[in-house]
Amino acid sequence: MFATMGALGLAPTAQAANREPVFHAPRASDFHLSGGKGAAKVVIVGGGIAGLAAAYELGKAGYDCTVLEARDRTGGRNFTVRGGDSTTDLYGNHQTARFSEGQYMNAGPARLPQWMVTLDYCRELGVPLEVFTNTNADAYLYNESAGMKGPMRYRTAKADMYGYVSELLAKATDKGALDRQLNAADQERLVEFLKDFGALGDKLDYTGGERRGFTTVPAAAGTPGVELGNVPSASEILSTGVGRYFSFEFGYDQAMLMFQPVGGMDQIPKALTRAIGAHKIRTGAAVTRITDKAQGVSVTYTQGGRTRQIEADYCIGALPPNILAKIPHNLGAGVQTALEAIKPQSAGKIGLEYASRWWELDHRIYGGITETDLDVTHIWHPSYGFHGERGVMIGYYNYDTDADSYAKLSPADREKRAVAAGVKIYGPKYRTELASSFSHHWRQTPHLEAAWHDTVGGPDAPVYKPLNEGTGRVYFAGDWLSYTDAWQHGAFTSARKAVTALHARVLA
Repeated sequence: MFATMGALGLAPTAQAANREPVFHAPRASDFHLSGGKGAAKVVIVGGGIAGLAAAYELGKAGYDCTVLEARDRTGGRNFTVRGGDSTTDLYGNHQTARFSEGQYMNAGPARLPQWMVTLDYCRELGVPLEVFTNTNADAYLYNESAGMKGPMRYRTAKADMYGYVSELLAKATDKGALDRQLNAADQERLVEFLKDFGALGDKLDYTGGERRGFTTVPAAAGTPGVELGNVPSASEILSTGVGRYFSFEFGYDQAMLMFQPVGGMDQIPKALTRAIGAHKIRTGAAVTRITDKAQGVSVTYTQGGRTRQIEADYCIGALPPNILAKIPHNLGAGVQTALEAIKPQSAGKIGLEYASRWWELDHRIYGGITETDLDVTHIWHPSYGFHGERGVMIGYYNYDTDADSYAKLSPADREKRAVAAGVKIYGPKYRTELASSFSHHWRQTPHLEAAWHDTVGGPDAPVYKPLNEGTGRVYFAGDWLSYTDAWQHGAFTSARKAVTALHARVLA
């Protein structure tokens, strides 16, 4: 019968089932089927993506959920900065964004691979999507430490690297160097592949070509185009170190196509908040104690200068582990050890709003990322608002010690340092067209204090068993309990896991 249902499209096929674990959202009818008493009361500590997802899914079955969020907004590290938004970091730096209408920066997550469950929630919640340009052939690569005098287009560097590597391998094959590994027919097939892959001539030489780009692009009759000249030698291109960036696009979680919500990444937590019901979410509510009891859970929190307490049947801890570790509880040493074993990591971004979109006008760059060995690490061109009057570039997206060093500076000095780096790549308009900036560093963000986490040993390591299985009447959820830490997909799937376990327990 199941096979017949599958053939009719009424049940998942074997291929679909193998794609990822099947999640069955709780339903009110589940209680009638099981003979259970009905939905329970659940307090969810943390209004980030994991906490919101848990409340949203439990709400489908009628659970009475209350979300406690210490900040004044939901979303956690999903934070889109717009004009008028203000923050104060742990160093005391206060900023108010001065971005113009329609301009924004995604200070946290900014891109969505198409295979992640996050897109399913966007569909379900009605969040429209647009393409995020993760790889752009016309963006730049710049390695100052390698002695590069100026930036190189991604397409040019890729053509040269692939060309010379193909030439070297093709010639090695042609000279019999691979006789032990490949038979004659396989070697011939390999050479044919390399000739196409590396744009090699009949003599297996790489000499450049149209893949590198043009100084004069092909146009009307009489303008056939002038190919970019000055092809470097194999040694010269290897010495630039540009080849280190090409594996990025092969990463399963970084390969195009990628997407972003129209209007900012925070459209996801906004949609979740609406679906849950804003009245079920208490912002400005900082949890100060979690107490597991024989018949329920008690959570103490402060809000508006007053200490409050909420009683529930169950609790889901969806705060970052480094924050949960600071909250007094009676869940035992195993939980505390597990929370402390997960290490918070640093990352920062600066949004630079420009009075014109000079990168489109002067450099013909539409979206994508410039990679560099400078301490700004990545520079992002916006993937929205093309041909508009203004635009916001991400002037740095860096992490670890680079992020920490920028965080210690004042916002004005962060801007100055980031702009000086960008001028080396793009020229003076990187400074002269600047209208405003806003910088954000996650290790210095109150109530979060991490960009992402290093779950040492992997989330299935024995030390995390009290978190994965729950302890008492407290369950845990977050991207840090997944194999896709730092992605909303990890938060969603971890929340689903906690919801499934809690719901099964209630039904039993």
